[in-house]
Amino acid sequence: MNARHQTLQRPLQESARTPVIARALMLALAFVASVALAACAPTVPRDELDGGEPTVLESPAAPTDEADPSAPTSAAPTTEAPTTPAPTTTAAPTPEPVAAEGTALAQLAGLDEKGRAPKTDYDRDLFGWRDDMDRNGCDTRNDILRRDLTAITLKGGMGGMGGCVVLRGTLDSPYSGDTVDFDRENSTVDIDHVIALSDAWQTGAASWDEQTRREFANDPLNLLAVESSLNRQKGDGDAATWLPPLKDYRCEYVARQIAVKDKYELWVKPAEADAMERVLGDCEGFLAIEDDDQWPATGEGDVVATEEERAPATTEQELAPEPAPKPEPAYEPAPTEEPGSSGAGVSGPFENCTAAREAGAAPVYATDPGYGPHLDGDNDGVGCE
Repeated sequence: MNARHQTLQRPLQESARTPVIARALMLALAFVASVALAACAPTVPRDELDGGEPTVLESPAAPTDEADPSAPTSAAPTTEAPTTPAPTTTAAPTPEPVAAEGTALAQLAGLDEKGRAPKTDYDRDLFGWRDDMDRNGCDTRNDILRRDLTAITLKGGMGGMGGCVVLRGTLDSPYSGDTVDFDRENSTVDIDHVIALSDAWQTGAASWDEQTRREFANDPLNLLAVESSLNRQKGDGDAATWLPPLKDYRCEYVARQIAVKDKYELWVKPAEADAMERVLGDCEGFLAIEDDDQWPATGEGDVVATEEERAPATTEQELAPEPAPKPEPAYEPAPTEEPGSSGAGVSGPFENCTAAREAGAAPVYATDPGYGPHLDGDNDGVGCE
């Protein structure tokens, strides 16, 4: 080979070796990079929600044809997540339940809360109880009896409040759940003011005008027919001092009290409000009582019979004039009795209903020694109801 040919061939050989060297350098760099990645592999914890152990990402290992059994083995380094004690947290206090709109509890929350005002100048007669507020010709007591009693016998005829006066009937007592027979001749049923007149006086009614007091005392929302014994046991107590014996009725009873106080803007006393909240806590979500009680019209109710007045006379004996009644003795004030005496030992009729109530004898029945017609406005045999 001549010198010229050798001179031309050398550059070609060198250029042919260049790709081989570059490839070798690239493989070496790739190996170094894989080793570096394996040494610096980060620990990636598993999602805390599944409670698993942390997982270490593995670097790709260089492929080998076969493992050499004689080669020394060393355990791969284990990377563990550092364990730190869980932080101690104090449970946040449970927030007070928010009363849902339209419930009795929400209505209670809207009432003012104050202490009891004095009972100065209170007089039950200031409230006009039993006034015929709806002008249906019947007094309030008989309206409520016709609303709340079943199997009613009415007094018939046009005179004597015909279609109004309840002679007999049956009461399913809301306060006890008992069935009570009502007989006008010997009444065992009273009309209870759910918010007692005295309690109303001490929670805002003392500042009312006469018309508002009359509307309150004769409002069907505030009136229920109940056993006389339970009505007297309650007295003028509020929810903090008296609740119906029938526990299933207590939610409705308290809700009705709240509805009455809300309607007439009466306030609640602190102990009373606490008692109401406790009762409603056992009947969560109890709806507020709606003010939709209506009076029954004259002659309406669960009437099963009517006793007519005496028919016109047809014989000479019946047409004969009746003997003139004996003059009634003058009324003398009754001696003062201790409350709860029911008029025992009274020598004559009470001067007025205030005296009868102070003696613990109201209502006064026709068979009681303290009874007098001047105490019985509707002549139904029961005075100072």
